[in-house]
Amino acid sequence: MSGLVGGGEPGYIAPDPTNPDIYFAGTNNGSFITRYDMRSGALKEVGAYPRFFSGEASNEVKERWQWTFPIIFSPVDHKILYTSSQHVWKTTDGGQNWERISGDLTRHDPKTMGVSGGPITHDMNSPEIYATVFALAPGKTDVNVIWAGSDDGLIHVTRDGGKTWTNITPKDMPDLGRVSQIDASQFDAGTAYVAVKRPLFDDFAPYIFRTHDFGKTWTKTVSGIPANDYVHVVREDPTRQGLLYAGTEHGFYISYDDGDHWQSLRLNLPDTQVSDIWIHRNDIAISTMGRGFYILDDIGALRQYGPDAVAASAAWLFKPGDAIHGAEPATIEYWLKQPAKSMTLDILDGAGKVIRSYKGVEPKAKADEDDEDEGPRGGPAGPSMAAGLNHFAWDLRYDGVVKFPGMVLWGATTNGPMALPGTYQVRMVVDGKTLTAPVTIVKHPLRDTPTADLQQQLDIAMAIRDKASEANEAVIQIRRIKKDVADRLAKKSDGKLRAAADRLTGNLTAVEEAIYQVRNRSNQDPLNFPIRINNRIASLLRVVETGDGIPTSNVGPIFTDVKAELKVQTDKLQQTLATDLPAFNEQAERAGLEPVADKP
Repeated sequence: MSGLVGGGEPGYIAPDPTNPDIYFAGTNNGSFITRYDMRSGALKEVGAYPRFFSGEASNEVKERWQWTFPIIFSPVDHKILYTSSQHVWKTTDGGQNWERISGDLTRHDPKTMGVSGGPITHDMNSPEIYATVFALAPGKTDVNVIWAGSDDGLIHVTRDGGKTWTNITPKDMPDLGRVSQIDASQFDAGTAYVAVKRPLFDDFAPYIFRTHDFGKTWTKTVSGIPANDYVHVVREDPTRQGLLYAGTEHGFYISYDDGDHWQSLRLNLPDTQVSDIWIHRNDIAISTMGRGFYILDDIGALRQYGPDAVAASAAWLFKPGDAIHGAEPATIEYWLKQPAKSMTLDILDGAGKVIRSYKGVEPKAKADEDDEDEGPRGGPAGPSMAAGLNHFAWDLRYDGVVKFPGMVLWGATTNGPMALPGTYQVRMVVDGKTLTAPVTIVKHPLRDTPTADLQQQLDIAMAIRDKASEANEAVIQIRRIKKDVADRLAKKSDGKLRAAADRLTGNLTAVEEAIYQVRNRSNQDPLNFPIRINNRIASLLRVVETGDGIPTSNVGPIFTDVKAELKVQTDKLQQTLATDLPAFNEQAERAGLEPVADKP
């Protein structure tokens, strides 16, 4: 959105909570705010006091607007939009009309408001404007509460929507400390967290202040943050009271005790400034200065972690966050104090029936990390049994189609059907210890497919999956028997045994080649060699599982046809196993060889 106003650069950008297509963007040209409609491309100037200034000192400007002045919607009443110069302003009609709801909430010390720049060329175009309300935090539980912090070291609060303001500056506030950011609590109207910084004064110390009584008392809370790592932002987790995140000049920190103690959560983040933090659902997004954006996803384990409960346990299963039907998997996180010797992870439906089962796998060596191992029904091979925090994603699907090595299909899927919205259960058994946790699949927020339609889709997808597995299991059975027959022939040279083997394997091969195109060796081979029954069934599964809703009317008749085609071949297979296999085994036993079983 750069360049919306006279070539100006954007400052704050505030999305309209009532309309996802509307954004309000501040620019560095004085008080300008642009309302931008992404759908129509329409732009409109809606600044609170659009009197342009340039080349003027702070003490000469009627309304002092910083380069990155706040533009923030009320979390309680989404019609209210706030912004600030040295005053706080409010609009309830998208910027058409503004009301000034405060006096000057800064120190406005003349010594700090003069001309900036050098003796030859001044530099006065809003970054240099001083004595402004630099941080605003509308209350998250009470619409009448607003917190305001200035860039010259003052904090004010109003509890009546701006009619009266109280100076609540902490007694430990450093002189002329810039209030970088204020976060109002989600849980208590009287609680707020404040980040303050003074690097322009060669003071690189961290400053975080906390209040639980509307600023009557404050506590400085920086234990665990290095003495030279000043703080840009502090945010409260919206789901767990007392869980805080802080962004500093050199990293990222977390506190589980309301800021009393901090520990690094930098992980693989480079040494970079964290200028802001935003928590959305189960993810944390951070902005940096010049290094782009970073996202730490799936923070459910962080939110549930407790050193006394989790770290002291041999194994711990965290409750997964909600998963969205048709959009995102359920991330299952668990802690193992020591590497597990045995492990299973099951997904159970509401009736307690296992719908997906995984076996734990040994941690891969580095050389094998890129291998794409899969289980017999597709999907990841299984959850890791390594010590520490582990992640495993359930793709919200039932068991997939049974597969065999080297199988090549065209325009098909072997994925299992998508589970319906509802509550399921994760059951993990680690070295004999059973742990459970509920997991919820919620309906896609942008789709209105009736649950009954999704149920019909699931029912036919399950039936098609089972038939695709039946076809592939027949191929697997045929290939095992043929392999065992070859093994017997390699041990004994016998004419009658050979003749019985030829009849058996010939009939088995005829069924195999009718069910599966055996000449397919690569993904492009089906262009030359016609697909067979298992491919047609699996391609029908792809049709049914694409999108949400009842399958088209022709799916049923086509499924009836391919089921009949498969039955012809499976009947032939059973006939062969009932006649040719016993005949071969009779010759094998005569030759002193072990008979071949029809099942493993």
